[in-house]
Amino acid sequence: MSSYRTPRRRARLALAAAVTVTVALTGPVSQAAPSAPGTPTPGAAGLGDPMFPLDGNGGYRVDRYTLDFDWQAPSTPFEATATIKATATQSLSRFNLDFGGNTLHRVQVDGSSARTSRAGDELTVTPKSPIAKGRTFTAKVTYTADPTQTRHRDDAIEDYGWIPTADGTVVYPQPNGARLIFPANDHPSQRAPITFRITTPKDLTAVANGKLVERAERPGDRVRWTYDSEQPLSTQLVQLAVGRFKLIDGKGPGGLPLRDVVPDALVEPTAAYRGLTPDHLAWLQEKLGPYPFNRYGLLVGDTDLAVALETQTLSLIPKADLLGTKVDAERNMVHELTHQWFGDSVALKSWSDLWVSEGHARFYERMYSEEHGGDSFEAAMKTAYAAHDQWRRDFGAPAEPTEPNLFKRMRYDGSALVLYALREQVGEATFQKIERAWVTDFRGRTASTQQYINLASKVAGEDLSGFLKPWLYGSKTPPMPGHPDWVVNPVQG
Repeated sequence: MSSYRTPRRRARLALAAAVTVTVALTGPVSQAAPSAPGTPTPGAAGLGDPMFPLDGNGGYRVDRYTLDFDWQAPSTPFEATATIKATATQSLSRFNLDFGGNTLHRVQVDGSSARTSRAGDELTVTPKSPIAKGRTFTAKVTYTADPTQTRHRDDAIEDYGWIPTADGTVVYPQPNGARLIFPANDHPSQRAPITFRITTPKDLTAVANGKLVERAERPGDRVRWTYDSEQPLSTQLVQLAVGRFKLIDGKGPGGLPLRDVVPDALVEPTAAYRGLTPDHLAWLQEKLGPYPFNRYGLLVGDTDLAVALETQTLSLIPKADLLGTKVDAERNMVHELTHQWFGDSVALKSWSDLWVSEGHARFYERMYSEEHGGDSFEAAMKTAYAAHDQWRRDFGAPAEPTEPNLFKRMRYDGSALVLYALREQVGEATFQKIERAWVTDFRGRTASTQQYINLASKVAGEDLSGFLKPWLYGSKTPPMPGHPDWVVNPVQG
């Protein structure tokens, strides 16, 4: 997700949370006496992430989501079913799904009705019979989806969830808005493939991550669109959009299939900048190695929310970015494309690892921009260096954010500065080896900050913990290698 965007007026939406009720519900689980091996016990209601402790769920692994949506019209509730194939990682007496809003109708586990309760964003499911460890099971959740559900953050995310367009919707699931779309194990470390089956009026088009598998005529002048994500993805990277779109196919380097999804009226006005994607792919592949997925494309967002998002294989780029200057358009396009390597292919182990994802996206965005008519990369890093102590105080160190400040400046230019410092310390050649090793060794996996430090040390042939940890966790900004004249401004306030 890019924090670089054009100014515009925003309406603020309030977020109401029921965290205390949820904690009350889940508290007894942690207080229960130890059970005998194999005795069914409740799956954890959260994974304990430092930013969002109740995000994600324990006791099972999702193997595939299948989503059936019967889309009707903008801002109109519609019938939906989520079928979740999963494997129990413990003997389960009950399990949780992250599920916010929406009207729940029924939950079945392996074809039998299950008991449910809801508190905040936690949907607790008690199956008819316990689920043995290692057994595969299927949970089917039927509900009425509400495509008006939106939440708000006071950082670069702004509004997220279902974001309306004139004739449909796009979705912004980051950081934890996927639960407004479908019941899920909603944490970036939890990845699974998704099948999307979206039925729309025949004059609308539905799109989603991955490959269009089928377009089938349905009764009542309707069409069902089926997409397969092809590779597993984190719930924060889901994209599902409905509208009057043109699907524009193309080819990238090596014949990589490209597919842009563009509102009818924006096809021609955005064509020139959209046509730059093959060049962006070639440039990044030279730096990082092969693109990690089977296809790529841009979804042009026809909304007032001017926030770009790295939804897997189909980056959402606001129309404002593609109707402005070439330099500004390319910054966001390269930023979101870089995320396909950092954050999408190599996923976050926890939200504290966001600096790896956003820092790399900003690092390569600024490097590309400097080479193609934008501002000086070094000057931008010198400016970030001057502000770094202030950002540490206000927003937390790069790898030690606080939840309200998760998507503030420190995770962008502030985290790119850490990578800049590492490059200055080890040299360009070694830095490039670290980068390629990271996206190669952890391709299709989750990885943490500590794993980045370990890998960088291994590739460099020296222990870099003493160098990187003060940059990532310290309260004071270390000296910048090779730039003894760079000065950190005093903290204000």
